[in-house]
Amino acid sequence: MADDPADVVFDGVSHSFGERAVLQDISLTLTERRIAVVGANGSGKSTLARMINGLVVPDRGTVRVHGLDTRRAARAVRRLVGFVFTDPDRQILMPTVAEDIELSLARHGLSRAERGARARRVLTRFGLADHAEHPAHLLSGGQKQLLALAAVLVTEPRIVVADEPTTLLDLRNTRMLRQAFATLDNQLIVVTHDLDLVDDFDRVIVVDGGRIRSDDVPAVALADYRRLMT
Repeated sequence: MADDPADVVFDGVSHSFGERAVLQDISLTLTERRIAVVGANGSGKSTLARMINGLVVPDRGTVRVHGLDTRRAARAVRRLVGFVFTDPDRQILMPTVAEDIELSLARHGLSRAERGARARRVLTRFGLADHAEHPAHLLSGGQKQLLALAAVLVTEPRIVVADEPTTLLDLRNTRMLRQAFATLDNQLIVVTHDLDLVDDFDRVIVVDGGRIRSDDVPAVALADYRRLMT
């Protein structure tokens, strides 16, 4: 099937780490605004997510993002796809909250004033404006995850991929992140074990043993996943 340039397309994708097959013959077209990927530990779901912005390239097959092959156009793909890691401390690099946001804009050819203005806007959006000059490492877990998300969104990616973003969060901070996700206009692809987080998404893909087990609306796909896990 030919891909629409607005899609993320996996075409016959397989990948192994050493002798272990992690993904096997995956073909998907991702067009919905909010998509979840769920599966047991070691199922291949995080590898699948990392292929969307070229952090991992397939051994066989191709991944295309808005028509760009992730193997051949990795830099251009990463301008389109923002990636939020499980542990926000992996992404927070600067001493203060505002400095960390502005670092994301360092290669965008903006003036210092423009970087500051964009940083203020995104911090306001996520309720972090009052923390702009605070040490980033002193934020709560939920605030750190929001900062990591803000640092991705300030670059205006077309797609946001979040890999198990609630793993380190308590219930209050998980709700905070869910509310933030609900406000996004970007296409959002979330890898998660937190089924409540994605029960109102447009589509859920269940990965098991490196293959697609189920691909449907949340009510159907999550029920299938629960049966699989029991």
